[in-house]
Amino acid sequence: MNQHSDLIAFIRRLHFYIGFFIGPFIFIAALTGTLYVLTPQLEGWVYHHELTAPAQGKVQPLSTQVNAALQSLDKPLTIKSVRPAPQPGDTTRVLFRDPTLTKYQARTVFVDPVSLEIRGTLASYGTSGVLPLRIAIDFMHKDLLLGDVGRYYSELAASWMWIAALGGTILWWRQKAPKRRTKFNTYARHRHNHSRIGIWISLGLLFFSATGLTWSKWAGANIAQWRHTIGWVTPTPSRHIPQAKAVPVTIQTEKFDEIQATARHFGIDANKIEIVPAYQKNQAWMVKEIDRRWPTQVDSVAINPQNLSVISHAEFEKFPLVAKLIRWGIDAHMGVLFGLINQIILALFGISLCCIIVFGYAMWWKKRPQAGNGFTPLRQAWAPLSIPIKCLIALTTLVLSLALPVLGISVILFCVFDVIRWQLTSVRAELV
Repeated sequence: MNQHSDLIAFIRRLHFYIGFFIGPFIFIAALTGTLYVLTPQLEGWVYHHELTAPAQGKVQPLSTQVNAALQSLDKPLTIKSVRPAPQPGDTTRVLFRDPTLTKYQARTVFVDPVSLEIRGTLASYGTSGVLPLRIAIDFMHKDLLLGDVGRYYSELAASWMWIAALGGTILWWRQKAPKRRTKFNTYARHRHNHSRIGIWISLGLLFFSATGLTWSKWAGANIAQWRHTIGWVTPTPSRHIPQAKAVPVTIQTEKFDEIQATARHFGIDANKIEIVPAYQKNQAWMVKEIDRRWPTQVDSVAINPQNLSVISHAEFEKFPLVAKLIRWGIDAHMGVLFGLINQIILALFGISLCCIIVFGYAMWWKKRPQAGNGFTPLRQAWAPLSIPIKCLIALTTLVLSLALPVLGISVILFCVFDVIRWQLTSVRAELV
């Protein structure tokens, strides 16, 4: 074999290892991600009572709505933010910090902005404000409901998915298609389906791997540091008020009306906004647009509550191109950028990804080695490679391992497993 063929053989073996060992994690991530993007409408049906405001008439001042939410609590809680009803028929959300919930969740009271009826109280999570049903699916997707330990699974899947996509594309390019499909045997049919669907979604695999890594624990921190170093940081308003002391202040609910009016006058015109109060005298209130559909509305302003002056602001229209692409990429990953169309595309992608993993295992099962023989170790494909290619692969692996630590650890585990299998095969051969 020449060096080119040797390299293809190594890529094929690595692709098999990724599919065999990492495939289950990618499958779970794809399945739970698909469930997540398919459930916004279901959430609207399940929590219809909390989300809808049937009363008709004059909308009460926002401060009055906040007071109604405060009076409904069975214990004192701190207001985290307020999301006014985006349109008639919707409820206003008053979010409270609740120590019984996780760090990023809030106890949310849903208020009818006309009658001030409390329509319900639920936990909500994130900028999207997802409710308990989708919170469970979201955390299943992110960490299998295992907390920080579970986050390694999704980071492992995202770290390898793009490599699997590139390797699979190379193998597809190299493979020879059968002359007649009618003569496909079972293995060839599985291989055809696996490679054809894989090529169709290959760009999506790269996209979801990249955007997924930005949320991961270790690789995400490295990516955030890298973005900061080269200036690819999303602009955010500064909330610091110069010459003001860092002393606690009591929130007056009337301020919500004043802050909202000031933000609207300044140009915050999205229907969906969030008002974040400040509990220190040297901090400004924040008003953010939170409509991430197309066209994206995510402008934000910081307002001094003492004199209602805007001290800082960030307009999406003036974001650097990279910051816009990052925003759109994350929103597309979550299925909110283009609404229903985005959901359908992501669902088709997720189902397709699950299918190619199933076809991959079916290929292995059809040509699985007989008991006792094991499968070809990666070491056997590594040995014929030339020294320059080995050095290039080793250097690339080292760089990737530093950037993607979970990938690096899994490479070590691959090697340990491979050595053990090699030794067991050698011992078995000697006994025979």
